[in-house]
Amino acid sequence: MAWQAWNPFYRKDENTRYVYGYQFQWTPLHQTAEELESLKFSYDTLGERALNRLDEISPPASSGHIPRNREREKSDEGFVRVTKTDGGGGGEKVGSEKEESKKEEKKKRDLYELLKDNASEGGALGELWDQVNTVPDWVDWDQISRGQDVFYRYGGPALTALAYQSLLGGMAASRVTEVLARTGGFSPNVAKQRMFETTQHILQCTLSLESIQPGGAGFQSTIRVRLLHAAVRRRILALAKSRPSYYSVADYGVPINDLDSIGTISTFSATLVFFGIPRQLIWLRPQEIEDYVALWRLIAYYIGVDSSYFSTPERARAIMESLMVSEIHPSEMSKVLANNIITSLHTQPPAFASRQFLEASARWMNGNQMGDELGMGRPSWYYWALMAGQCAFFWVGSWLKRMSPRMDAHGLKSLRHLLYQNIIHSKTFGLGTETDFAFKYIPSYNLVVPDNGDEMSGLMVKGVERRNLLTLVLGGVFAGGVCWAWTRGLVEVVRW
Repeated sequence: MAWQAWNPFYRKDENTRYVYGYQFQWTPLHQTAEELESLKFSYDTLGERALNRLDEISPPASSGHIPRNREREKSDEGFVRVTKTDGGGGGEKVGSEKEESKKEEKKKRDLYELLKDNASEGGALGELWDQVNTVPDWVDWDQISRGQDVFYRYGGPALTALAYQSLLGGMAASRVTEVLARTGGFSPNVAKQRMFETTQHILQCTLSLESIQPGGAGFQSTIRVRLLHAAVRRRILALAKSRPSYYSVADYGVPINDLDSIGTISTFSATLVFFGIPRQLIWLRPQEIEDYVALWRLIAYYIGVDSSYFSTPERARAIMESLMVSEIHPSEMSKVLANNIITSLHTQPPAFASRQFLEASARWMNGNQMGDELGMGRPSWYYWALMAGQCAFFWVGSWLKRMSPRMDAHGLKSLRHLLYQNIIHSKTFGLGTETDFAFKYIPSYNLVVPDNGDEMSGLMVKGVERRNLLTLVLGGVFAGGVCWAWTRGLVEVVRW
């Protein structure tokens, strides 16, 4: 953890490893790159078999494709004209765009509902449905509920760690970026929405205990994401089969393989509690860590990942550190995607943060070495000071919640509502509506993730930056007052 770099008594021997500012001890629980290699070529075959059967039951619509026997044209009145051209004498049908849109929405597939409605036929659908609806013996629902509370108790630092370390820092895993680049989900114009969709999944999984139990909103989202992963994997492999230069399975492994899925769960769980939040000078209590890891072990089980990697905090930490050694190797594509995330967020509501502050946040969370290798700019000391102010703000809030159970309960309730409204329902700040995790970032041969080099100059003090500056100033005034009072008291004692 971060304090290890400052601790002169920390043990260093032949088992000590140092990765991008993070120091740890290699143990028998850790796995080498060679030991993890086979996981690059295994994947969720059950989810893919289920998706294949769902496609037979309800074939997916061709994205943006117009049926051959129909031509659509827009009239001067703003209506869509659909004309039969197959010689069948069908004439013409005219309807408003709104009506057409509603019809299209009704036809939209919901893979979770399809799975639920057809699970009784058995086969892959029945097997998948039975698997995800069978609660493992190791699940303790009270512990799962406590794990959900951990996310909101440390909501500010948790979201900061997820955005700048788990997601942006995760772009340093060069193998994974090769898949992300082919989906187009992290081009500058859609990266923010893609991040909010991921955040929606996390918020739904932590909304309430009922939400993560079978049938709940978080449960449903997780199954949809599982089937989405199967669709992306199948699409990339199909393209690679007809054009081998498009994607190399030998070099990168099967798209969204078991190792990738384990790594994703790790970044949302172990990385958060052992690395991301401590980087902001907040350390969780052992029970909180155990509870939070247990929550993500359940999500791993739902999504088709080997949950044994998260059976204990020690195992979760070991796989996180193993992946840091074997997988974190920034590439040119890593730079492109990381900077696209920065570009998509700067000056955007609700934070209205400048590019320099976002880069300071990324460097604070990942270290300067990682920041340099990801092509991040070097912000001035002012923005580092703002980050220090933000850490102070989060630290005070976390300390107050720990001191007062009543304040903790109120904070959990209010933050759950605030985040869900702002990130999901708000049309000004967030998605505007809940996403259904449909297959919309579709890999194709001609898809190239662009790098938006948009820069921002000048001093910008608004939104989150104003809050951090105010915290820094007030903290300085408070510290100065304490020092003054202590010095004055000492002088009086000496005089007496």
